[in-house]
Amino acid sequence: MATHPADPAPGPDSPAPAGRRPGATVAWAVAGGVTALLLLCAASLSLGAGEVGPGGALDYLLNRDGARADSRLALVIGDLRLPRTLTAVLVGAALGVAGCLLQAVTRNPLAETGLLGVNAGASLGVVAGIALLGFDSGYAYLVCAFTGAVVASGLVLLIAGRTGGGSPMRLMLAGSALGATFGGLTSVIVVNSAETYDRFRFWVLGSLAGVEGYGDVGRLLPVVAVGFLVAALVVRPLSALALGDDLARSLGHRPQLVRLTVAGGVTLLTAAAVALAGPISFLGLLAGFLARAVAGTRLPARLLLAGLVGAAVLTLSDIAARVVSRPYEAPVSVIVALLGAPVLIGIVRSRHLASMGMTDPAGDERREGGPGPVARLVARLRWSRPTRPARAKRPGRDAATVVLRGGPFSLLVGRRPALAALGLAALGLLAVVVSAYAGQSDLGVSRTFQAVLGQGDRFDVLLVQKFRLGRITAGLVAGAALGLAGCLTQTLARNRLATPELLGVNDGATAAVLFSVTVSATGTFGAWWAGPLGALVAVLLVTAVSGGLGQRGYRVLVVGLAMSALASAVTQVIISRRSLNSASSLYVWTSGSLNGRSYSVALPVLAGLCVLVPLALVAARHLAVLRFDDSTASSLGAGPGRVRVLCMLLAVALAGLAVGICGPVGFVALASPVIASRLAGPLRVPLIGSMLTGAVLVVVADTLGRTVLPGTELPVGVVTTVLGGPFLLWVLLGRSAATRV
Repeated sequence: MATHPADPAPGPDSPAPAGRRPGATVAWAVAGGVTALLLLCAASLSLGAGEVGPGGALDYLLNRDGARADSRLALVIGDLRLPRTLTAVLVGAALGVAGCLLQAVTRNPLAETGLLGVNAGASLGVVAGIALLGFDSGYAYLVCAFTGAVVASGLVLLIAGRTGGGSPMRLMLAGSALGATFGGLTSVIVVNSAETYDRFRFWVLGSLAGVEGYGDVGRLLPVVAVGFLVAALVVRPLSALALGDDLARSLGHRPQLVRLTVAGGVTLLTAAAVALAGPISFLGLLAGFLARAVAGTRLPARLLLAGLVGAAVLTLSDIAARVVSRPYEAPVSVIVALLGAPVLIGIVRSRHLASMGMTDPAGDERREGGPGPVARLVARLRWSRPTRPARAKRPGRDAATVVLRGGPFSLLVGRRPALAALGLAALGLLAVVVSAYAGQSDLGVSRTFQAVLGQGDRFDVLLVQKFRLGRITAGLVAGAALGLAGCLTQTLARNRLATPELLGVNDGATAAVLFSVTVSATGTFGAWWAGPLGALVAVLLVTAVSGGLGQRGYRVLVVGLAMSALASAVTQVIISRRSLNSASSLYVWTSGSLNGRSYSVALPVLAGLCVLVPLALVAARHLAVLRFDDSTASSLGAGPGRVRVLCMLLAVALAGLAVGICGPVGFVALASPVIASRLAGPLRVPLIGSMLTGAVLVVVADTLGRTVLPGTELPVGVVTTVLGGPFLLWVLLGRSAATRV
C-alpha cells in the first residue's frame, strides 16, 4: 500500500523508501569497518610501553631475517601485543553481536547486554572467589567470572519464564532486578574487606592489560564460537519474529523458544567477554545502535556491522588506554565510555532518528492504527491506573473528600490520602524510635528515651543526640527528597520505571561531589553542596543536547544514558587514583551511606526542602493534568511546557540534595511513589505520601545496615539495592501470566 506524503516517518520495521540503495550502503560500511579494524590492529601491534615500533612488528609478523628468533620481539609482539589485540577483537565482536541480538529480540534500540544480569553475576563471582575462596590468579578470576555470569543469566531466564513466558520486556526487567540484587551482594562483601576491594576495584574497571599469551583466549574461544553460531542460526526466526508472534508462528517458528535461544547466545557471548576483559559496559549498546543506524532492519547485516563496530571500538579504546596516561594504563571501560557517548549522542541528534525505531508512543499509535509496542509498554508500566469515580453520598460533594474551611480559605482533602499520610507518619515515628534504640552498643529502651531528653549518662546522651539522632535526621531528609523527586519524575514520564537516574542526575551529582573532594582536599561531609550543582549541570546538558524534554522521550533517555556513562567514567577514574584507604571510604559513600552524617549536613538540606516542597505542592494541581496529553492539559488551563520544566528542575534539585547527603541510594526514588500510590489511590499524585515513604525506607534501611551483621555496618544504599531487586520483581513481574507486555 502506498504511503501518503502526509503520513509519519516509517517505523523500524517499514521498508526503505524508494530511490535508496541500502545494500550498497551496507557493503561500503562493511568494507570501511574491515579496513578500519585492520588499521587499528596494526596500530595496536605497533604501539605500547616498549620501544618496538611498526617496523619491528612487521618484521616479526613476516619473520623477516629470522625476527621471530629475537627474544625481545617475541616477548613484546608474540606474547603481549598480539594476544592482547586478538582478545580486543574477540571481546569487542562478542559484545557487539550480543548487544545487537538483545536489541533485536526486545525490539528496543536501547537494550544493553548488562540487562540480563551478566555483568553483575560476573562481578559477584569474582568477589566471592577473592573473599571466600582466596583466589588471586587471573585464571581463577576467569572461572569465577564466567560461572557467576552463567548462573545469573540462568536465574533471569528461569524467573522471566515462570512469570511471563520469557517475553522480551520481562527478560529485561528480571535481569535489571536480579542484577541490582547481585550488585548489592557484591557491595556487602567488598565494603567488609579492604583486600577484596583493592583487587576488585581494578578488575571492575575492565582492562586488557592482564592478557599474556593465548591460554585464556583459547579456553573461552569455544564458548564464543558457540555464541556466534547461535547468532547465525537465529537470524531467520528472529527476522520473522519482528513481523509479530502470530505471523512468526504461521511461518513455522516458536517465538518463546527463539527468545530463550537468543538469551542463551547473548549470555555465552557476554559471559566470555566479561571473563576475559572485565565488565565493559556501554559497548554492546553502542555497537548495536550504530549497526542499526547503517543497516536498518536487515538483521544479518546488522550483526556483521555490530561485530565490526564492537571490535574496532574496543581495539581503539585499548590503544588509547595505553598511551593517554603513560607510563600507566587507563581503564578501558572508561575509554569506551568517553569515545562512545559522544558518538551515541551525535546519532540521537541526527535527522534519521525515526529510521532506527526511536519514535514516541503517539507516533506508534498513528502508524499502526492502535497502540504500538512502546505505547503498550507505557500503559503497562503506568502506576496511575484509571478507576471509576467514587459515588457521591451528597449532592455537590464527593464522599472520598473532605472540605476544610478557615475564614475565607478552604482546602479539599482526600480521605484516603490523608489516612495514608497519617499512617506513614506514624510508621516513620516508629522507625525513628527503633533506629535511635538499635545499634551496636547495648542501650535499653528507657536509657534511650532518657538520652533523647538529655538525661542520664553523658556518654548515652552524646551517642544518641549527637550521632544517632543527627544521622536519623539526615536519613529522613534524604529519603523525603528522593521520594519526592521520584514522584515528580514518574508523573512527568507517566512511567513508574522513571527515576532521576534516567537523566544522569545521580551520576552527575556523584561525580561533582567526588571532583570537589579531590580539588579542595576536603572530606565528602563538607562537599554535599556539590551534589545539586552536579545534578543541575547534568540535566542541563541532557536537555540541551536532546533538544528539550517535550515529547522526545527516547532521545532524552539515550542522552541521559550517555551522560551517566561519562559521569560514571569520571567517578571511576577519581576512585582508581586514590590510595586504598581513601578509595575504600569513597566507594562506601558512592554505594550510599549515612555514616558520619549529622545535623551539619541535614539542616541546610532541610532548609532547601522547606523551599522546594511548597513549590512542588503548588505545581501538583497542574502536574495531575499532565497525565493527559498536552492538548488536553492546555485546554484545562495548564501550560505543559512550563509545568514540565518546573517539575523537572524541582526533581533535579531534590535528587542532587539527597546525593549530596548520603550518596546515590538506589531504589528509593523508584519504590516510594509506587508504594504511596498504592496507599493513597491512583487518582492522586502522592507527593506527601512519597516523601513520607522515602523517609521511612531510608531510616529502616539504615537501621538494618547497622544491626543485621554484628560488628559490621552496611551502607544504606547497599541495603536498599539488595532489597530493591525483589521489590522490583514483585511489582513488575508479580502479575497474572495472562497479562502480557
